[in-house]
Amino acid sequence: MRRILWSCIAASAAMAACEPSMNPPAQQANELLVLLRPGPVTWFPGLGDEQNGFDYELVQRFARDQGLTLKVAPATDPLIKLAEGGTGAVIAAGGIYRPAYVATRGRDASMLYSASYYAVEPVLIYNLDGYKPATWADLAGEKVAVLEGSGLAAALATVLGEHPEIQWRTMALPSTEALISQVSDGVIDYAIVASHEAEALRNVYLNFERAFAVAKKQELVWVLAPEHARMRNKVDEFFARLQRDGTLKRLIDRYFSYGQVPRPDAGVFQERIKSTLPQHRALFQRVQQATGVDWRLLAAIAYQESQWDAQATSETGVRGLMQLTEETARQLGAIDRLDAQASVLGAARYLRDLKDKLPQRIAEPDRTWLALAAYNIGIAHLEDARILAQKQRLSPDSWTAVKQALPLLALPEYYQDAKYGYARGGMPVAFVDRVRAYYDILLAQQPPLQPRLRLFAGAAEARPPRTGEPTLGIR
Repeated sequence: MRRILWSCIAASAAMAACEPSMNPPAQQANELLVLLRPGPVTWFPGLGDEQNGFDYELVQRFARDQGLTLKVAPATDPLIKLAEGGTGAVIAAGGIYRPAYVATRGRDASMLYSASYYAVEPVLIYNLDGYKPATWADLAGEKVAVLEGSGLAAALATVLGEHPEIQWRTMALPSTEALISQVSDGVIDYAIVASHEAEALRNVYLNFERAFAVAKKQELVWVLAPEHARMRNKVDEFFARLQRDGTLKRLIDRYFSYGQVPRPDAGVFQERIKSTLPQHRALFQRVQQATGVDWRLLAAIAYQESQWDAQATSETGVRGLMQLTEETARQLGAIDRLDAQASVLGAARYLRDLKDKLPQRIAEPDRTWLALAAYNIGIAHLEDARILAQKQRLSPDSWTAVKQALPLLALPEYYQDAKYGYARGGMPVAFVDRVRAYYDILLAQQPPLQPRLRLFAGAAEARPPRTGEPTLGIR
């Protein structure tokens, strides 16, 4: 059975003990308690001890904007948890769609819905070893699964009613990923999922594909209990401001511009995770202990550079597991580039040094992606691209913006004015995108070196676990 990300839910935020049956604590003064659904785009572990995700970053920004301390409690169905009351939660977020019938009927009618901040399509996915349907008519008599608590079951109420010829199955699984995994493994033939979640997981689970969109786009929203009308107004103002100043667009670009590799390449990579990575895993982990660079990121870089071949030598003279240039090796103390340990340790130190040279204001994950671009093309050309991005009124601190500027350094009208001249700027863009894709797969399938649990005020901070990662007794 494939490993499933977020297949168990961590203890809720601000809990003093790790007991899965405990409810989140009552909201304290100056705190914002949010029920957030873990998922491949909403909330997930990021680089190092960072928490990441589109919705997580939004609630984090909102809490900071309001001068509140953010406490997050995971919930497989945030809307139901909020409706149950007694949790002290102010906001439910992550994978919640605005119901068409909200004003007229159902328990949702009493809830307060924010303005929409993104829209996604519900799509039908199928197992690639099976039949690809083109229309609903091709699915007559077939079983089609929808995840319980995902929000799509309510959003698709009309669709389900219009197609009684389909055998609809509402499945109580821990996450959309678990549902996609079952389709990929052939346990389920068909399922309906949100398009952005399907896209985020297509290189992790290789044996599924989307067939067609099953309904019009659905609007993602936050939900608040009726007593928080003033807070709902602040949320709407917050989204409006993020749309005006471009922040929302930048976040959408960051989280939904997926770094991917072709499916066949992803398949080869997953086979080599089984056959070749075990030979190098201990080395990557030792280097993480020495440098603090996530061993899975080092493995992703090494695969992109050499396909984990410690003796690899390219036509341009770069050598070894990490394909270091002779100049880089000299800067690192004339290391033996064909010595696997020296190569990985040198590359990790080099990447760490590049990150240190970037302005401190640049936050993760942009800091790492920009450093990776510099690893590929050099810090000088990266700075030229950052200056060019700024001239074009783009953020020089955003990887999404800088990756637009980098390819321009190959054009005379741009490189003639650049301090360091011509550069093949498309190469680092492709390099970073592929490293990110391999890294995402490794994050999905390989546990971190050590459990990460941050403590504050005597309480454990919840974060979504990954399969294989120690969960401190939580199952």
